[in-house]
Amino acid sequence: MATIIPVASFDCVVFGATGDLTTRKLLPALFYRFQDEQIPETSRIIGASRTEISAEEFRERARDAIKRFVPPQDIREGALDGFIAHLDYVHVDGAGEEGWSALAALLAERPDQVRPYYLATSPDLYGPICRNLAKHGLIGEKSRVVLEKPIGKDLTSARAINDAVGEVFPEHQIFRIDHYLGKETVQNLLALRFANTIFERLWTADVIDHVQITVAETVGVEGRAGYYDRSGALRDMLQNHLLQLLCLTAMESPLNLDANAVRDEKLKVLRALKPITANDVHQVTVRGQYGAGAVNGQPVEGYLKELDGPSRTETFVAMKVEVQSWRWAGVPFYLRTGKRMPQKLSEIVVQFRASPFSIFPEESFGREPNRLVIRLQPQEGMKLEVMTKDPGPGGMRLRPTNLDISFEETFKQRYPDAYERLLMDVVRGNATLFMRRDEVEAAWAWADGVLKAWADRPETPRPYPAGTWGPTAAIALIERDGRTWHEELR
Repeated sequence: MATIIPVASFDCVVFGATGDLTTRKLLPALFYRFQDEQIPETSRIIGASRTEISAEEFRERARDAIKRFVPPQDIREGALDGFIAHLDYVHVDGAGEEGWSALAALLAERPDQVRPYYLATSPDLYGPICRNLAKHGLIGEKSRVVLEKPIGKDLTSARAINDAVGEVFPEHQIFRIDHYLGKETVQNLLALRFANTIFERLWTADVIDHVQITVAETVGVEGRAGYYDRSGALRDMLQNHLLQLLCLTAMESPLNLDANAVRDEKLKVLRALKPITANDVHQVTVRGQYGAGAVNGQPVEGYLKELDGPSRTETFVAMKVEVQSWRWAGVPFYLRTGKRMPQKLSEIVVQFRASPFSIFPEESFGREPNRLVIRLQPQEGMKLEVMTKDPGPGGMRLRPTNLDISFEETFKQRYPDAYERLLMDVVRGNATLFMRRDEVEAAWAWADGVLKAWADRPETPRPYPAGTWGPTAAIALIERDGRTWHEELR
């Protein structure tokens, strides 16, 4: 059984408390931590938004959200009522004056609490909310502020947001959240590499042929068409989620697990990324846009139909990325992400090189090289593909076999959602799994180069039917190097 270590008593103020993120993710995550007795009884979750509702109505909304997004079998008797009793609500205009005195009065009741401020709002409100927090004396040594992505749409806007928040909060109190870093498998990647000599000794260009990172979604834009059309797949997913996974895969060993030691090594990877320019952008990147098709057997509309207008925004992007370092010289990283894919899937595939010589006859097997598959979703775990003898008489016949670890099945317990872990780390003040300012800006500096190259060499996104793995050009991107995408339907 996992060891549950209670955190300090806190007052968590969630701005944007009536929004989708709070409903789907934050409230269920906090409920699970309360039910597992990790949240002290003296803690409070205070909703804050411009929606004019009473505290009682907010509690009823929260109750409905938990019943909707938490499986009934996971709700123990009495736990939901106990959790709801810890909720409160204040009508607050983040950018204006209304409601701040009421929030200040509520927080003044318990001045010694740890105070996480979760900004589940539009990024253009990050600066105004932080300035209002300072103006009303609501920031102290035990305060933290959590920023959701996207932190900007380019390097200039990211710096503006960081400057605005940094005027009020010192860097060690700012937690830029990327929920992918809270997944059990991502943290196990650190354990796999740096606690197991067998893998770290093999983690070099001499042994690894290439790495694939895939984050696929079955959903479309789902009511976010206006936002998404100004963003696109590169800004929405690749600049943050995929680059962070690349960093953890490619980074050197930190001196320890101190937050800054880990983030220093990730920053080195971002700064070592080879720039993509207008000269090579069409050779190493592919932009796509989904059309009508079928996902999970259900017909769906194309992006332009959902948007109800023309657009050159990409809903899919694939690219070949190089990390310019001794460890990774000559090892390509193939990244891809898209909407309306055949399945929801997030994984890292480390493809090892084929053996230079085989003692086995060619008819005995297809000489498939070893492959390590690290699954982030839908079922967190790791799988190492090795060659073994096919059992039975009749000669030496080989076939690939999986050494498969599913964390939930292996450890016989439910694994906490990423938000559960990250929210508790915020209360503890542990920033290891959060992005530092220079990380965010280094990622944008590189991504801006790709965006500029696309602008300098404009090309309409290539169409692909919903329910497929993207445009055929994405297949050509990797197959021209003699490789192929790892696609294993589950």
